Amino acid sequence: MLFWILVAALTAALAVILLYPLLRGAKAADNIRASEAAVYRDQLRELDRDLDGGLITPEEADYARAEIGRRLIAVSADESAQTPKPARHHRFTEAFVLLVLPVLGLCLYLTTGRPDLPSQPLEARLENPGNDVAVLIAKAERHLAEKPDDGKGWDVLAPIYFRTMRVNDAQLAYRNAIRLLGPSPVRLDGLAETLMAVSDGVVTEEARQVLEQSLTLEPDNPRARFYIALSMEQAGRPNEARQAFEALAKQSPSDAPWLPLVNQHIAMNGGAPAGTDPAAPGAGPAAPGNPTQQDVAAAETMSAGDQQQMIRGMVESLDAKLSEDPNNFEGWMRLVRSYAVLNDKDRAAGALKRGLAAFPPPGEQGRQLLALARELGIATEGATQ
Repeated sequence: MLFWILVAALTAALAVILLYPLLRGAKAADNIRASEAAVYRDQLRELDRDLDGGLITPEEADYARAEIGRRLIAVSADESAQTPKPARHHRFTEAFVLLVLPVLGLCLYLTTGRPDLPSQPLEARLENPGNDVAVLIAKAERHLAEKPDDGKGWDVLAPIYFRTMRVNDAQLAYRNAIRLLGPSPVRLDGLAETLMAVSDGVVTEEARQVLEQSLTLEPDNPRARFYIALSMEQAGRPNEARQAFEALAKQSPSDAPWLPLVNQHIAMNGGAPAGTDPAAPGAGPAAPGNPTQQDVAAAETMSAGDQQQMIRGMVESLDAKLSEDPNNFEGWMRLVRSYAVLNDKDRAAGALKRGLAAFPPPGEQGRQLLALARELGIATEGATQ
């Protein structure tokens, strides 16, 4: 009952606030004219004080008094000339505010709300949170505030934090769970993912060390192996990355859900997806711009600067070939990632836009391009225009 009383009071208060400007009507103009007349009368009194004090001469006082009197007469004449107008009523607006708005709000509440649900204080909701994630988090946080050394509590809370995009809280929870319960592949992989989320998808050195620790506990851990291969790719070591991705593909079952993504990275780093033979008829053309064996051998003898220049030349060559023949999805994936690795986000965004022109987002390949851009931290606004 108290709830409905509060609802009625709030509705009435809102209606008064909305109707107040309409009910004031024509009083505003009358108040303005009265204020102007009062100002002119004050100026006349102030003029007399200035004359008595010798601040102005009698001639100046007469001139100013005549001008102020003229303005005062004009205001008084305007006020007397206007006939009082009846207050204007906004019938439709008033009816909408008084009737339609409360009814509309009530219908919306009955449709989307839970009027049958009894009121519960926070304590009662914490005892029975159901599927309310916010209440689950509040309950776990209250428990851990009282018992911060409960490792199982941190272990449960960490993935919930991560799913609700509270990355820094998730990182702290994973660290506490590892400190109290010891490292495990799940906890270490979760910590590495929080570190990568903070760095916009880049596998940092700390994240790589955490993943390597996870592999010491579970050598066949596909998630850790994927991210370590990704770190090689991001570091501009495509051959090592390709070998790592190929090893992961060979280890993975044929129906593994992560295998399509692994095959994409294999192709982007110059290899053939698992289960295909590049020399077989119908296997499709390789992505343009891939380094040949001679290129790889030559790069091994170059200095770091020469290698970087060679890489840029290959990327530009790939860009030129895709401009001539844009119907190569793997080529666009490699080009976008290559520019991102070279830290040239403007060209990466440009390549993304051109790739999406050839493979629009409604299609699977267009969605993969957008997913790659988000993974690399490339802005996608306007890329589909």
